[in-house]
Amino acid sequence: MNQRDKVRVRDVMSSTYVVIDGLTTVQEGITLAREHQLKALIVDKRHEDDEYGIVLMNDIAKKVLAKNRSPERTNIYEIMTKPALSVDPDMNVKYCARLFERFGISRAPVIDHGKVIGMVSYNNIVINGMARG
Repeated sequence: MNQRDKVRVRDVMSSTYVVIDGLTTVQEGITLAREHQLKALIVDKRHEDDEYGIVLMNDIAKKVLAKNRSPERTNIYEIMTKPALSVDPDMNVKYCARLFERFGISRAPVIDHGKVIGMVSYNNIVINGMARG
């Protein structure tokens, strides 16, 4: 077994992420994403039995801008994906990449014991994971 086989999601994930409320406007979300240089925002659970959501900048372009909706009058919950497909921090990065491929996603929140601890993307896997191999 080589070193690449031992790389875990927690080893490559980004710890920079923002969790927002679903009632946040798209305009406020864009502002936060710009400030933190993010391509996705995590939408918080409304209660303990709820699930996290995710909104990508692609979602905003396709569901708001392309449809001529007002970013100031559209809430994040209207365009988010929920539940967000999430990954465990101890997952091997090769399985994370396979999961992304199978479900057609490019990034996901990393959830540990029900709490978000980071975000992982194909970029994280390739740039940080492959360099270790």
